[in-house]
Amino acid sequence: MRRNCSISPSQLGALYASLCVVSLGVAGFFWAHGATLVLPFAAAELLAVAVAFVVYARHAADGESVWLMPERLVVEQERGGQVQRREFSRDWVRIEAREGGSSLIEVREGGRSVQIGRHVRTDLRPLLAREMRQALRGA
Repeated sequence: MRRNCSISPSQLGALYASLCVVSLGVAGFFWAHGATLVLPFAAAELLAVAVAFVVYARHAADGESVWLMPERLVVEQERGGQVQRREFSRDWVRIEAREGGSSLIEVREGGRSVQIGRHVRTDLRPLLAREMRQALRGA
């Protein structure tokens, strides 16, 4: 389950580079004609856009993976470049999701639990939980 992103980090970098060329080109033109304050404001604008793009790019690859192995259920979550991996015993794991609710799916074993489904549409979360339960029972 991956975040729905309209632009990849590499495409974002290319977009930013073209934005810098155009913005600095226009600012340089006006600076050469005596409007000296245009260039510092253009630089400040590009810095602000760079910060916003870095924040976006850090979370563009966020996602969750769930693997069902013969002995265990593995949940891997990536957020902001950090990956957390949790393993649950297949015989003891429970999948809980409220029908019609906007809550996340909870994977629980004893006192340990993890919430998944952040990148799944709210109305599809109960269906995903049901399919996970069936897979745990059936295989």
